[in-house]
Amino acid sequence: MDKTIVKRLGNLLSVKSLVTLALTAVFAVMALRNMISQDFMTVYAVVIAFYFGTQSQKIQDVMEGGNGGS
Repeated sequence: MDKTIVKRLGNLLSVKSLVTLALTAVFAVMALRNMISQDFMTVYAVVIAFYFGTQSQKIQDVMEGGNGGS
C-alpha cells in the first residue's frame, strides 16, 4: 500500500500534473472573480483535454498489455 501511495505522489509531481494543477487554481480564482477570458478558457480546455487524454491512454495501454500479453 505504501509503494502505491509513493508512486501516485511521484506521478502527481510530474511537470504536466503541476501545470494542470496550477492552471486549475488560476481558473478557480478567475472564476470567482468573473474574469475568465475566452483565450484562457481555450488554453485551459486544451491542457485539461491533453492531461486526461494521456491518463486515459496510459490506463488503456496497461489494460491491453495485461490482457494481450498471454
